[in-house]
Amino acid sequence: PFFGVCIGLQVLFTGTEEGGGHDCLGIIAGRVKKLPDGLKVPHMGWNQVSQLISHPLFEGIPDKANFYFVHSYYGEPEDSSLVAGETEYGITMGSVIVRGNLVATQFHPEKSGEFGLKMYANFLRHALTGKKP
Repeated sequence: PFFGVCIGLQVLFTGTEEGGGHDCLGIIAGRVKKLPDGLKVPHMGWNQVSQLISHPLFEGIPDKANFYFVHSYYGEPEDSSLVAGETEYGITMGSVIVRGNLVATQFHPEKSGEFGLKMYANFLRHALTGKKP
């Protein structure tokens, strides 16, 4: 099992625009893009995550719960079915990516209070029982 946070989500993609463009790990097909001009960058603060699918990661966490973000880039997967949660910040971006036993968040659960800790607990519970998170 793998849980990536912030840049830990971004490095999973095929490549990034950051620094003029670079290859990443290529685990998730897609690109990491800079937040559009006109938006305050970095995106720093609390924002809602809309849950797009029912997933064990979200157990006990209400839809549209607030999580803490600090980023200037976001991942855009080629396969939109990998997006389990999304966030509005001038654009709609995937903020939770899931594929099998891999999960990644653009936000920081460790800085997100009760719901962030609940998300980590959900991940660990399912990882330790051998179930897909």
